[in-house]
Amino acid sequence: MENISPSTLLMMVPLLPLAGAILTLLFGKALGSRAHLPAIAGIAGAALISLVLLVSTSLEVGVAAGLHAEPVRPVEMITPLWQWATVENAYTPAADTHAAIPGTPLSATTHEVRPFSITVALRLDPLTATMLSIITCVGLLVAIYSIGYMHHDPGYPRFFSLFALFVFSMTMLVAASNFLIVYVFWEAVGACSYLLIGFWFYKPEAARAAKKAFLVNRIGDFGLAVAIFLLWMSYGTLDFHDTLSANGTIVPGILGQTRLADAGGYQLSDAAGFAGGTIGTVICLLLLLAACGKSAQVPLHVWLPDAMEGPTPASALIHAATMVTAGVYLVTRCAPLFVAYPGALVMVSIVGATTAMVAALIATVQNDLKRVLAYSTISQLGYMFASLGTGTLLGFTAAIFHLLTHAFFKALLFLGAGSVMHSMGGVIDMRRFGGLRRVMPITAATFLCGACALAGVAPFAGFFSKDEILATLHSKAWPEAHGNHQQESPAAGHAQSDMSRFMPTALNVSTGTTAVGSAGSNAASVNDGLNSLNRPDVWQLLFSMSLVTAGLTAFYTFRAVFMTFTGPLRVPEEAGHSAHESPPVMTLPLVLLATASVVSGWVLWSTDWLTHFLSATPSLTFAAVAQTAVPPVFHLNLAIQGTLAAAIGIVIAAIGSLGRRSDGPQIERFLGPLGTLFANKFWFDQLYSGLIIKPLMLLATLAAIIDRSVIDGLIEGVARVPLAIGGLLRQLQSGMLQRYALAGVMGVLLMVLVLAWQLRS
Repeated sequence: MENISPSTLLMMVPLLPLAGAILTLLFGKALGSRAHLPAIAGIAGAALISLVLLVSTSLEVGVAAGLHAEPVRPVEMITPLWQWATVENAYTPAADTHAAIPGTPLSATTHEVRPFSITVALRLDPLTATMLSIITCVGLLVAIYSIGYMHHDPGYPRFFSLFALFVFSMTMLVAASNFLIVYVFWEAVGACSYLLIGFWFYKPEAARAAKKAFLVNRIGDFGLAVAIFLLWMSYGTLDFHDTLSANGTIVPGILGQTRLADAGGYQLSDAAGFAGGTIGTVICLLLLLAACGKSAQVPLHVWLPDAMEGPTPASALIHAATMVTAGVYLVTRCAPLFVAYPGALVMVSIVGATTAMVAALIATVQNDLKRVLAYSTISQLGYMFASLGTGTLLGFTAAIFHLLTHAFFKALLFLGAGSVMHSMGGVIDMRRFGGLRRVMPITAATFLCGACALAGVAPFAGFFSKDEILATLHSKAWPEAHGNHQQESPAAGHAQSDMSRFMPTALNVSTGTTAVGSAGSNAASVNDGLNSLNRPDVWQLLFSMSLVTAGLTAFYTFRAVFMTFTGPLRVPEEAGHSAHESPPVMTLPLVLLATASVVSGWVLWSTDWLTHFLSATPSLTFAAVAQTAVPPVFHLNLAIQGTLAAAIGIVIAAIGSLGRRSDGPQIERFLGPLGTLFANKFWFDQLYSGLIIKPLMLLATLAAIIDRSVIDGLIEGVARVPLAIGGLLRQLQSGMLQRYALAGVMGVLLMVLVLAWQLRS
């Protein structure tokens, strides 16, 4: 690959899985039991190339940064593929507003009319390289595992075709350098998840789960669509990167170097250059709504637990490496937009911390092993969002760090659950089996590694990434304890002060002009209301919630371990007498993922490589983010707090479950009404049913009645008129000549009488 350009390698990453999907679709039936080969080969090639790009980008970051010199310079490579659409004279910015082309000097070209131009372009930067490696490498291990798990399924070729298509869609999503292209593959990822969740479409539960996932995600997707519309109206472009106009001038991309840096080179500016007024906050909140849909955050989290109706490898792919990571990626990519609005930014953390705790509480009483892991995914994603909302460099890099380690141990746990399900004849209810370590030693040992990583037990991977998240939340809650009370100002204060000049005005999206007066005061009040949440006491609450969630995570994780693998051996009837360890094609990925779950956290934390690498992502070189950089420090007090919370959770789980029959009374019986609340999942489904589904069904029933009784009646009544007239005329056509003659005579007499009457008058 030495003679192949990085641009070509970047294009091959999504193309190889796409080719694998197409070949599997065309020749899958002919290949029979080897139908997996095209998909596996395509994903394996993409994984190898992704690692090559990761290494080359890492070397480039080292060169650009002057071998760890400060400040870190942005590293990116844009590869245009083709021009998708061009509409001339599509954007006419206002002549006197900063929102026209923010961040550019006033000149004759500042307010020029520009086309709506959509270029399909790929970008390679540290964030993209990291995401591509996670998606393809974890995807490859899950695909290999699927060979054994799906071997006897009649839809074997269809599964691998959809699997490879899913990997293709996700790689394109994270590699795209245009908001519209991101939206296209945002929808493609949703379509693939719908098809995989409903893979066994003949099962009513799977069909319902697929529809639920599809419909809930439409809410978030609508938010992304509206956000993209507002971005176009505010900036006149949808590109992340800078482009050249027809006359050779630079058109600043929304996240491009021109907007993020001063003309003097890499001396980064403040949070200037972004659309002001309430429009900027609305854009960020809409992007957050989109992220909540894909990453299953409250209140759009209800689809993910039901998605367990799909094949377990599909669940592992969705939860570990693809769909649910899209929201975290989107917020990280749009870091400058969020940092420019501290009120919207703190909402990211509020949503994340709330989601983490709510999902963890629900997981404590679940008895379906896969659902425990599903709610765990929701909770861990909440951790990542809580970290992103801090708006600091450590917050963004810690979120991606946890995303990476989570990909390893959550794929491991789901595949371990699939191994159990495979051996138990499809049974996944933990109350129906136990003591499986005796018949499944490899699955039990690897599952324990994943559980320790998820619970944050040192020195497993989750310990390091979780503690970095706790550290970044702690630094916002008690900045003086971290010695960065002076540092909070550039991150939030500069953004706040710089954006304040926009607050009195609100962008009129329909005209591109500014409106003052009541609209401006409303915009200011909205922003002031959100900004008021950016207080130490709020951050202290969020930190406390995250710490409690750490203890809950350890509890429900080891509760599942103890119920499944300890106690007397119990095997359900469905498994018969064939309970056994899974074949090597399934256990090998488990071992590899377990190894990564053990060592990856320590390696990445001790070298500080990932933080330094990600800091060269253009979005994270934005001054309001870059100025929050702090040297790597091991916070012993936070490590002790996190470890103590995990230890308490494990001890309580052991007291309630260790060595006991899994169908016996568990410790959650002491929860009382809270247990009912958690078991009913805080009644989110019932709430949506009462407030949304049933009213819509009532409206649909009323509309059907009106359609059948009124609209159909009117249409049928109009249709009956010509039939009635025709029926009357038909009576005159008897076919008897004497009647026709009589009618003629009568007609003549009638004419004579009429003429006589006229002459007389």
